[in-house]
Amino acid sequence: MKWSKREVPASAVKELSSRYGTDALTASILLRRGHSEPEDLLFFLEDDPRYLHNPFRFAQMEDAVDRILLAVDEGEKVLVFGDRDTDGVTSTVLMVEALAELGLEVSWRVPNSDEPYGLSIAAVEDFAARGGTLIVTVDCGISNLAEVERAAELMVDVIVVDHHRLQSGEPPAAVAVIDPKLPDSGYPFRDLAGCGVAYKLAAALKLARSGIYKQQVALLNVQPVNEAYLVEAVRLSNLVETARVRETIVPGVVDLERTRLLPFLRDRQIFVWDGEVQKRLLGKAFGSGIDWQLYDIAPEVGAQIPSARGQSLIRLRELSRIGRYRSEPLSELDVFANLFVSYALKKADWFGDDDLARLQLVALGTIADLMPLSGENRILVRRGLSAVNRSPRAGLAELIQKLGISGRKLGAGETAWQITPVINAAGRMGEPAAAVSLFLAATREEREEKAARVIQMNLDRRRLGSEEWELVYPKAMLSLEDHGRKLALVGGEEVHRGITGLIASRLTNTLDVPAVVASFQGDGTVVGSVRSARGFAVTPFLEACADLFIDYGGHDSAAGFSLRRGDWEEFLARAASYAEGIELLDSEEIIEIDAELPHEFLKPELTELTERFEPYGEENRPLVFLSKDVPIVDAQIVGKTEQTHLKLTLDFGKHKWPAMFWKGAERLERDFSFKNRDRIDLVYKVTLNRYNGMEQPQLEVFDARRTGAPES
Repeated sequence: MKWSKREVPASAVKELSSRYGTDALTASILLRRGHSEPEDLLFFLEDDPRYLHNPFRFAQMEDAVDRILLAVDEGEKVLVFGDRDTDGVTSTVLMVEALAELGLEVSWRVPNSDEPYGLSIAAVEDFAARGGTLIVTVDCGISNLAEVERAAELMVDVIVVDHHRLQSGEPPAAVAVIDPKLPDSGYPFRDLAGCGVAYKLAAALKLARSGIYKQQVALLNVQPVNEAYLVEAVRLSNLVETARVRETIVPGVVDLERTRLLPFLRDRQIFVWDGEVQKRLLGKAFGSGIDWQLYDIAPEVGAQIPSARGQSLIRLRELSRIGRYRSEPLSELDVFANLFVSYALKKADWFGDDDLARLQLVALGTIADLMPLSGENRILVRRGLSAVNRSPRAGLAELIQKLGISGRKLGAGETAWQITPVINAAGRMGEPAAAVSLFLAATREEREEKAARVIQMNLDRRRLGSEEWELVYPKAMLSLEDHGRKLALVGGEEVHRGITGLIASRLTNTLDVPAVVASFQGDGTVVGSVRSARGFAVTPFLEACADLFIDYGGHDSAAGFSLRRGDWEEFLARAASYAEGIELLDSEEIIEIDAELPHEFLKPELTELTERFEPYGEENRPLVFLSKDVPIVDAQIVGKTEQTHLKLTLDFGKHKWPAMFWKGAERLERDFSFKNRDRIDLVYKVTLNRYNGMEQPQLEVFDARRTGAPES
């Protein structure tokens, strides 16, 4: 294992620390991880949901909202169609609940048993036969062109809410397509999970029920500049800025009619901050003969946001936190616009208790779908997990209780290990409806029954995985040789569809190469999973075979596909050809160090720093520290079945820390000696050891060597 610590200039650390109010250690870690741009830092340093992007930045969001509101007015039947995995399940639950809150008659459907991924012709025709007129797809739909066309023939409208990439051609001819990966989506963040996109639609529907929806609003601000007056205005539609105008007016030189202000403000409600002052300044700029129809919003904003009460925009600009995260300085109009948006969202109760229940689903789906924990995903997941730890929602509470983890503080890692695989197992074992019902069931008794059912399915899946591993592994070893030890590829009727991902992941961990595992289905199709290793990007590999697939999707680290049995041999040939050109990264692991910590930094409060960088996961690994010349107080070889692990007690001066070195038993007395009282250099992460209801900070050691020994 190679240790690597990127150098960062002390001046850059000092500048970031000063601007954003962080300690030097936090600043150095952010810079070492490449986080220096203001908006990037925003999502690491702030938790406020006001910083989330407005859902109406999706170009077609208003079309989707209008169609759903029409369904409410007309009393239509609506179907939510989702996917079988955790992201699809949480998306389905979230959307069903959001639509039911509007009073709609909502049913739901997810692919069951061996049904293919995505909206099906059969589902469309069945829904139309029952008098349904609107389908909302979640976590699927972007590739369902024929199905959407069939729906239109049956007078059924479709709204597509998805996050997968459009594989080729045009998107489906739906009423609206909400997908951040579309080139013209209008949305500034492309890495939302399916449940994240569904959450955005639910949030837009909530705003649509407030008085601000579709209001033609303009914010106006005037300020004196030398002998002239600077007049600025911004248009807002659904709280999204659509246009801005700026005029410098010298009194007596330019008439109002000759400026851009009149057409810009016409037919809009004009809001100002401190109306008396603004009218006086306008009178000085344009003369007193103009009757300005202005609404002073400052008193109402002050009632909702007490910190703004009685303050000028200049003073509020000095106090603004959002100003830290702007490349350009905030103007008074920027401050006004931010205040107005915050006021409108607060008045609409956009972040109420129902929002916390939805965010719990968003956290589960985002973590399970291995979405990057960057950008606004950080706030979504952080707030969602915080809500889980305070009061888990219906369905999740029963699942946590049945799993025996009640009372634990759940981070992203523990959620990914303990909870999302159980929800995922229902779909993999052909019964995703059980997972959806777990969250939607009306009674506690039914939720407890469903929780027990999905837990049992997860146990069955793990057992099945162990049994089939014995069949798959020998074939994988042969395939590994056939592909120049760069790829393992196995497929057959003996592979259960629900565990292709499980087996592929185990192969990559065991063989340290990318793996493909496929299941031959009774309907003549092949369904497979791909997992990455050593820097192999899955997406380009699948794109090289795209013309063979019925459907495919996923990420560079994990993906899936389906194809016809007759195309399997061609797929094998292309995979073999592709493998010849693969350049896998060196299998020796390089561990990136976030900071070298002196002994005095090792105190229990260090956990506060590690928690600040939560959630950990895709594209945000746990913090890794280096400490040198550390005495070993105690060393014990431990393990439940085999004595393979090493339990250490390390002396950092004022504090002694327990440390676990997993699979490190063989290193003791070989690479460093407790008997000889060796001191060690080590790289590690800080975790919490939970035992018998108690939590104790501990270190998990990645690697260690005797102080002064050369790097291996």
